[in-house]
Amino acid sequence: DFPKTSFLLGSSGKPQAPNLSVFDNYIQEPAYLTGMIAGGMTKTNKIGMVGGFPIPEVNRLMNAFMAGAKETNPKVEFSVSFINSWFDPPKAKEAAFAMIDKGADIMYAERFGVSDAAKEKGKLAIGNVINTQAQYPETVVASALWNFEPSADRAIKLVKEGKFTAEDYGPYSMMKHKGSELAPLGTFEAKVPAPIVAKVKAKEADILAGKVTVKVDDTQPKSTAK
Repeated sequence: DFPKTSFLLGSSGKPQAPNLSVFDNYIQEPAYLTGMIAGGMTKTNKIGMVGGFPIPEVNRLMNAFMAGAKETNPKVEFSVSFINSWFDPPKAKEAAFAMIDKGADIMYAERFGVSDAAKEKGKLAIGNVINTQAQYPETVVASALWNFEPSADRAIKLVKEGKFTAEDYGPYSMMKHKGSELAPLGTFEAKVPAPIVAKVKAKEADILAGKVTVKVDDTQPKSTAK
């Protein structure tokens, strides 16, 4: 209905010709790296994960995180739950408390509220999409960051040039396009074991060099904790 308008929609769906492009948070690469860190930091071999809804853009990050954790710690077990809300910190906090009570000493904070629970219980957390370490300096170890700028810059450039077409902008959320990254360890720079840091840096280099591909798994992650 609007052939002269260019559309860039956040969606896990497909682009539609001639002028509807889609983008999504394909930040599974840094999510994998944060998993490697978590696997190397847990002392109980139990990690809790609280998500919003089990949809592709959430599932792929959780699955990548789990795979990364298993690389550095094959013994790690996961408790996974979804609060069926995008913003309900009290509910996310309660879900996290339940996992911590069962032995989880690191929490994957896909939603707000999880890091609060970890902080109150003296446990650690892994951040998602944004870096909240400034708010939780003794709690948030690492975060997988999403940078939308590469996607936006490309769309704006193509519109200005009159070359905008239906396209999947997903790849522009990946590390090689600077669409995602592992946040600096900051307050945990000296707390993450040196061998784990070395493994993470090596994996990051391999990802950027195209030697390693982090699998995109959009299926709903399941608990493995006994």
